[in-house]
Amino acid sequence: MSISSLFNLGWNALNGAQSAIQTTGNNIANVNTPGYSRQEVRFEEAPTLDKFGGQMGQGVYAAEVIRHFNKFLFSSYLDKYSTQQRWEKQYEELQGVENLFNEANTSGINAALTTFFNDWQELSKRPDDKSVREALLAHSDNLTKLIRNADDTMLRMQQEIDQQIGQDVDAVNDMLRSIADINRQLNIHDDPGRNNANTLYDQRDQLVRKLAEKLDVTVVDNGGGNYTVNTKAGQTLVDGTVAYELRFDGPKSEAQLTTTSAFDGTLEFTGSDSSEYTLEVVTGGAVGTATYRVSLDGGQTWLKDADGNELHYTTQTSPTTERVKGLDISFTGATQPMSAGDRFTITPKSGLYWVTPTRDPLNVTPQALSDGTDNTSRITGGSLGALFTVRDDKIGEYRDKLDAFANTLMWEVNRIHSQGAGLEKLAQSAGTTKVPNTTASLGSPTAGINFHDRLQDGNIGIYVYDKTTGAVVNSGSIDFSSVVPPGLANFSKDDHSLQDVVDAINNDAKFTGLITASIKDGKLVVDGVGDNVFSFGADSTGVLAALGLNTFFQGSGAADIALRPELRQNTGLINAGQVNGASEGNSGDNNSAKEIAALSTKKVTVSMFSSNSGNQSLSEFYSSIVAVVGADTASAKFNKAFHQAMSDDIDSRMSSVSGVNLDEEMASLVKFQHSYKAAAKLVTTADEMFQVLLRLKQ
Repeated sequence: MSISSLFNLGWNALNGAQSAIQTTGNNIANVNTPGYSRQEVRFEEAPTLDKFGGQMGQGVYAAEVIRHFNKFLFSSYLDKYSTQQRWEKQYEELQGVENLFNEANTSGINAALTTFFNDWQELSKRPDDKSVREALLAHSDNLTKLIRNADDTMLRMQQEIDQQIGQDVDAVNDMLRSIADINRQLNIHDDPGRNNANTLYDQRDQLVRKLAEKLDVTVVDNGGGNYTVNTKAGQTLVDGTVAYELRFDGPKSEAQLTTTSAFDGTLEFTGSDSSEYTLEVVTGGAVGTATYRVSLDGGQTWLKDADGNELHYTTQTSPTTERVKGLDISFTGATQPMSAGDRFTITPKSGLYWVTPTRDPLNVTPQALSDGTDNTSRITGGSLGALFTVRDDKIGEYRDKLDAFANTLMWEVNRIHSQGAGLEKLAQSAGTTKVPNTTASLGSPTAGINFHDRLQDGNIGIYVYDKTTGAVVNSGSIDFSSVVPPGLANFSKDDHSLQDVVDAINNDAKFTGLITASIKDGKLVVDGVGDNVFSFGADSTGVLAALGLNTFFQGSGAADIALRPELRQNTGLINAGQVNGASEGNSGDNNSAKEIAALSTKKVTVSMFSSNSGNQSLSEFYSSIVAVVGADTASAKFNKAFHQAMSDDIDSRMSSVSGVNLDEEMASLVKFQHSYKAAAKLVTTADEMFQVLLRLKQ
């Protein structure tokens, strides 16, 4: 071995030690840098030379700078971290809802409901006392305001969540483009084993970690820029250097027709809801005859009536619509019939869609199934999973329950009040319910009224009086035999429309010249003729309550429940009594007030499209809403803590591999410093040997 070889050996040792010192220094400098993975120089022995007496070594060289990173732990962490982020965000959002339903104070809905029924009890004792009536109106107004405020607050929460979702989706798309760009850079700069682009790898992994905050993802790492990011459900978000995107889009509908279907029409809908609607054609045929069923969980279960029978709806040609829960549905432009099995999906809300150039946008909006589990073919984790779950499955459910509570309160009170009598007879009674389709049977969804499913066949009694004398002029049940179907004297929910009710009143001989009926802006109006006034009697059909005649409340649900305006102007129109068998409505009568007061403990059926809650009082049902909100919040808190512990454990294990330990780095720094000094000594020794040779010549 020559002296020059010693120079090279020392020089390589110096370079190796310097590289190690620089790498160690970089580790120390980045000890607090998020996403930084500890790096280390990998040394290799230089090739040896065959010499007499044995091989001679040529020193060492720095082969590459490696990063300490465990891909398996990282994949496990993404899964747990995404789940933990979902529950953390879900708990954060649900805390606000829980505060809204806090019944610990005395000013909540339950307390107002108790006061409402107590006022009716007091009115039953003093039915002609104006001060009692005014107190009832004031407290009833407060109850309706509390219900409306609760619904409005939850609506604003949903709107605020929509804004957060939009921001998260924009952030996700930015990250996807950045990951694809890093993959492009890796294809250029990364040379495994020689020039490892460790910083780019760290940047990419940090982006993927941030991506997991927003949604559940998996990665497939085939080295360098050959890197794929998918949703856990399998939708590709990044494929190497190509980034796809998510889109937060408004309400829409789409058709999934059977292979043999020739249907060429378009579904139209109005209204909004937190649920997705799946319509499946049960009986094929032209629009107007074909029937369909409806699911709110992607076809796992189908809507049923109170008796457990599957609900079937008839297709309607626009502008005629069919009312299904919160939507009015119709079809337009069809020249070909539907086939059994044809499906239509309505998303009556803003949803999340996976967008690629080769297919229509795919709905990946998080969805809860009927058994409470997540739809795993869609996004389930991260803050997006939480925000959609809270917006639709949680707040959407709470609003549905509050709406059912308000509807049942209105129906039960109005059902009694509409058959009652106040301190004064009526010169006019105007309905508060607008009927969109005045020629459709009132008991069908086509009529478009909220309480169509509560109507029954039966009789509607009316009593007509002389305004001056108070004497009974005539009375009896409305005769429907003059309208279609002819000869049927009683009201039929499946046959008679609003127009039929008007015609029956106007054609009934016993009321001719005494009262008239008309439709104004889709609402039923009954007027006394001349000096005639009237009162409503027993109504076994529910038509009066459904149409808003002679009622206490008006509105269609929690969003607009209110007192009937006429009651504010005249407390004498509050019906504490009823018309008795002698056609008299006495001021001291308290039958209606007692019946309404008894609703405080009466077991009623609260109808919801997702379920029926029978054998509960109104107060018990509302308390169950409060309990559900509390249970959901507590569950989110528990899951947050549980998954936090799991993700923290994996993060700790990752840190033990990738994290920088200052004590270890300082020890390494001292070690490589000594190595550098030793290598320098080798160079100076070689130089001294060389100088000796030069002096020999002299």
